[in-house]
Amino acid sequence: MKPILVINFKTYKNTIGEKGVKLARICEEVAKKTNSKIIVTVQEVEIRNISSNVNIPVYSEHIDATRFGAYTGHNLPEALKQNGAAGTLINHSEDRSKLKHIKQALDRAKQVGLKTIACAPSPKIASKIAKFKPVYIAIEPPELIGGEKSVSSAKPKIITKTIKKVNQVNPVPVLCGAGVKNKKDVAKSIELGAAGVLVASHVVKAKDPEKVLRNLVKGFKNGS
Repeated sequence: MKPILVINFKTYKNTIGEKGVKLARICEEVAKKTNSKIIVTVQEVEIRNISSNVNIPVYSEHIDATRFGAYTGHNLPEALKQNGAAGTLINHSEDRSKLKHIKQALDRAKQVGLKTIACAPSPKIASKIAKFKPVYIAIEPPELIGGEKSVSSAKPKIITKTIKKVNQVNPVPVLCGAGVKNKKDVAKSIELGAAGVLVASHVVKAKDPEKVLRNLVKGFKNGS
C-alpha cells in the first residue's frame, strides 16, 4: 500500500478562497510529479471550491453524525459527499469527540461512502477507536502538534505501541502526526511502521509549500 501524506489546511488565512485552491493545486502537482498519494483536509465550506479544482482526494475536517431533518448548524454527511468530499477527519486534537460520537460519525461516514481518518491522542484511545473500523487511525500526541519536535523523533515508542495495540484489535493502518516537518521525520515514521503522516503548519504556513512538500515525500522513498 502506498504511504499517504495528509495536509490539514485547518483555518489558516491562505487555505480559503483562491489561496486555498492554489495550495491544493500545489499539493496535486507534487503528487503527480513524484507519484505520491497526497490528501488535503479542508473546512467544510471550502470542499466544493477546492474539490472542483483538483483531482487529489479532498477530505472534510469535520463531520456530524446527523441525518436529514432538523439539525441546524450541523454538517450532514450526505452534503459533504455531494459537495465533493472523498473522506473526513474525525476526532482531531482540535476537535475532540467522545468515543460514542466517534463511532456514530464513523458509521455515518461509511453509510454515505466517505473514507475516514480517526485521530487519537494516545495508543490506548487508538485501540478503542480501532474497534469502530476507520480506514486509518492517526496517532497525534497533542503536546507535539505544531511544535519543532516530531513524534517520530521525540516519542517513537508511541508509534510502535499504537501500531501494536491497534493490530491486536483490528489491523487498521496507522498514520502519525505532530511536529512532522521534513523527510527525516517522514522516513523515521515509515521505518517505525506508519502508513503515512499528517502535516499542517509546516506546509500551510511555508513560504514555499512546494519545496516543503517535495522534501516530505522524499521521506517515503528513504523509509521504504
